[in-house]
Amino acid sequence: MTSLMVDFIISLDGYASAEGWPGFWGMEGPEYLSWINSESEKQHVSLMGATTYRLMSGFAAQMADDPGFAELNALPKVVFSSTLEAPLAWQHTELVRGDAVETVREMKKSGTRPLRTLGSLTLCRSLLKAGLVDRFRVVLFPVITGATGRERIFDAYPDVRLDLVESRVFDGRLQLLEYVPTVLDGPPGESGGNG
Repeated sequence: MTSLMVDFIISLDGYASAEGWPGFWGMEGPEYLSWINSESEKQHVSLMGATTYRLMSGFAAQMADDPGFAELNALPKVVFSSTLEAPLAWQHTELVRGDAVETVREMKKSGTRPLRTLGSLTLCRSLLKAGLVDRFRVVLFPVITGATGRERIFDAYPDVRLDLVESRVFDGRLQLLEYVPTVLDGPPGESGGNG
């Protein structure tokens, strides 16, 4: 059996991206980039939805010589979509049209490589609600994008208790927080809530 990690980079106010801001909000530093490209960060299967696939495969095609994208190109990837057509152009990518929750449940039972999401807010929310997420990791960038922020990450999430299992600071400013999530029936202490 293998594990599933939901993995996000976020602004302090919980956005996945912001209009007009560069990737990583322009704050990626050498320590963080070295960690992203470390061997331990390349040993998983990336899971994503169609929107993330379209965006990332486009970047990968435009930036084929970029070392970061070369690593992502080499990873096995699974895309859940009813709108994309096989064969997919991005190398090492499998298209799954079936139910993502059931497919990931089977992948966890039979897989040998850890599973990790790439973007894909709706997919992540579905997998979390189904109780399939073993780890929830965010890298928090010290920016507030209230006026320009796009894609609020936690909208429509259930209540979740997070138990911190790892933390780290990169380049003196980016904070990694890794948790074990527990989906709650309601706020702790209320009847029906678990925790």
